[in-house]
Amino acid sequence: MPLEKINKRKIFNDPVLGFISISDELIFDLIEHPYFQRLKRISQTGLSHYVYPGSTHTRFLHALGSFHLMQTTLQILRDKGVVISKEEERASLIAILLHDIGHGPFSHALESTLMEGIRHENISITFMNLLNREFNNELTLALDIFLDKYPRKFFHQLISSQIDLDRLDYLKRDSFFTGVSEGNVNSERIIIMMNVVDDELVIDGKGIYSIEKYLTSRMFMYWQVYFHKTSVTAEFYLLEALKRAKQLVQKGEDVPSSGVLKYFLEKTVFFNSERESIEKFSQLDDSDIISALKIWQTHEDKILSLLSQFIIQRKLPSSLIISEPLSKEKMQELKNRTEDLYGIENGEYFVHQNELSVLAYDDKKDPIKLLLKNRQIVELQELDNQVLVKDLRKKITRYHLCIPREITGFK
Repeated sequence: MPLEKINKRKIFNDPVLGFISISDELIFDLIEHPYFQRLKRISQTGLSHYVYPGSTHTRFLHALGSFHLMQTTLQILRDKGVVISKEEERASLIAILLHDIGHGPFSHALESTLMEGIRHENISITFMNLLNREFNNELTLALDIFLDKYPRKFFHQLISSQIDLDRLDYLKRDSFFTGVSEGNVNSERIIIMMNVVDDELVIDGKGIYSIEKYLTSRMFMYWQVYFHKTSVTAEFYLLEALKRAKQLVQKGEDVPSSGVLKYFLEKTVFFNSERESIEKFSQLDDSDIISALKIWQTHEDKILSLLSQFIIQRKLPSSLIISEPLSKEKMQELKNRTEDLYGIENGEYFVHQNELSVLAYDDKKDPIKLLLKNRQIVELQELDNQVLVKDLRKKITRYHLCIPREITGFK
């Protein structure tokens, strides 16, 4: 008796954007692929749930949401007379669906700890190349769009620019799950205002205030969510725990972990094209990290043990966002006091100072362009009726400091 044919027309119910329809068999197969399914086990906002308990959504949801926004945008552009072929539509949908497929567990920073020198964008490209070979080169155009090699520039701009669909989804989504209403953007209106001139993305001039709201929302989300002092501290301790575990493994000490995590703790040199490492990476997710930290809480190495306990039990240090950095001498003093407190020799594992910067709008790099009623194209910062853009072009820099709570009077 023949096997029943799988129905590859699916509808996902997304709590943020509503129903997302999949009607392309290739796209369905990509979503079902283990490389993509892994994103269900990768947190979208790292350890932000330490501050915002509802922020437990995944990169899988974000990828589907971005895909849905691309579907909507392409239809709106077609309605405005932009010619888009079926091949271009499918390729752009695949490109945005897979734009985050190379993300590692929890955060951008963690990938450099596990795979030193390799960025998640490069891993995404490697995954896409592997999928392209597996699916008989049907992803070639999607890769060209993703890599900005396709001459019709607006397709890439919809995926990666200062007002792309990736950002429109994650801002709205992260705002929803964290409950931070300041980050909620009107993505529907911005998409309706999108247009194409000479194969470049532009925004209808009457959408200027929606653009300004979008830019300010992004800035607030950085300072209120992504750069929240507690989640930044938790991420730092997570990185330090993995760094310590890797150092111990390199010295031949036993550090229990899953087989796939142990592979990355043992290996020191990585290459983008190395098939074994990429296949191992495709099996690595948040659960490997959390399971290891739970075990490491009782490890005989005091540094690894303390870091793991502090993360799992949420016993995080004091943290501050300050306008001026502490001097090297003051930082060394804090590290010395930490070493005395814990009876260790490496206070830098627990004392941290890092620069945090946000530039809401970069008018030098791929500026946002608006289409006026007279068909003139003007860069956002040049419009007379803009209200906030002048201030949004200034980089805001602060410094994040964390130090054990038992140490007081350190200002």
